Amino acid sequence: MSNGDAFDPWSAQFVAQPYPAYAKLRAETPVQWFEPSKQYLISRHEDVNALLRDRRLGRSYLHVASHEEMGRRGWPQYQQPFWTLNNNGMLDREPPDHTRLRRLVSQAFTPRRVEALRPVVERLADELVDAFVAQGGGDLIADVAEPLPVTVIAELLGVPEADRHPLRPWSAAICGMYELNPSRDTAEAAVRASEEFSDYLRALARRRQDDPRDDLVSALAAVEGLSEDELIGTCVLLLNAGHEATVNVTGNGWRALLQHPDQLALLRTNPDFLGTAIEELMRFDTPLQMFERWVLEDIEVRGVPIPRGAEVALLFGSANHDPAAFADPSKLDITRRDNPHISFGAGIHYCLGAPLARIELAASFGALLAKAPALRLVSDPVYKPGYVIRGLKSLEVSV
Repeated sequence: MSNGDAFDPWSAQFVAQPYPAYAKLRAETPVQWFEPSKQYLISRHEDVNALLRDRRLGRSYLHVASHEEMGRRGWPQYQQPFWTLNNNGMLDREPPDHTRLRRLVSQAFTPRRVEALRPVVERLADELVDAFVAQGGGDLIADVAEPLPVTVIAELLGVPEADRHPLRPWSAAICGMYELNPSRDTAEAAVRASEEFSDYLRALARRRQDDPRDDLVSALAAVEGLSEDELIGTCVLLLNAGHEATVNVTGNGWRALLQHPDQLALLRTNPDFLGTAIEELMRFDTPLQMFERWVLEDIEVRGVPIPRGAEVALLFGSANHDPAAFADPSKLDITRRDNPHISFGAGIHYCLGAPLARIELAASFGALLAKAPALRLVSDPVYKPGYVIRGLKSLEVSV
């Protein structure tokens, strides 16, 4: 492959524009072994969608085999606090454990509880955007995109305002471990954050058991059959998944709109398109580019045998640009109706927080469209170095 269309997740050039490399993969090698990360890259929408639902794969393999039986070495001892936390969240559990956990968490994280947050989300979005407009603009990521979902998740969980400042740094450090081949420094930062965040939530959950409030930590603490470690794993997962993606959809989405002024103008004059626009922005520049699964028994994809113990990398960003699934996929079309994007996943691990994410995105995009009609880019946005969770470092705009 030439540099311009090579799959290279550690290259800033690739992270800024991965879609030409995906087109090459889909056309030439839709199932390809990638030696640097020891994974099979799966790039077509049909295959990614099918494998997300295939019970012969799992987010974990420890429910059916040991590390040794799967031909793996396991994780280093110093990383144990991170993996303990990670493995107690439902995302990295498989049935029957996943089924039990998701059912228990759903008792507390109800549609009614999420819907009750709508006025809170809309008020916060309005306040953040009013302040942003009053200061004449600035960094849309730091001033609007990041504070909104972090504050909403903190409100949902019941984290007191005085305790919220470490939430974003903890989440960023933990999410560093989801990148490909993380460094020792990244792993050590994730371990520290895992220990500190777990200790904080353990103390908060015990306080809420003695003195319940109308918040999710209190509700989870009252759920029969949910262990304290599972409660902590669930809360951390809700913070990480619940705000990393929303921040990146906001940043990536506004970048796309500002670079497609015809679509932005159409949305400004037709606010009824906001719902389809948000779905299209999630598809067009996907926040979670890759989702990994372990192969629990031998499979074959497009004639390529993939053995038990292997790992597949499902390329969401590529699947969302597959012309077999989307008409003219490289075109941003805020009116797109037929939009089977998989930005929230599929199958049993479909994002539990999708309804809340949609409420947050509608509130922040709606407020900016209404209150900042002259929004424009001040400088070229630069992507963060991470590839798996892909978003902008900053988005400097003027109002």
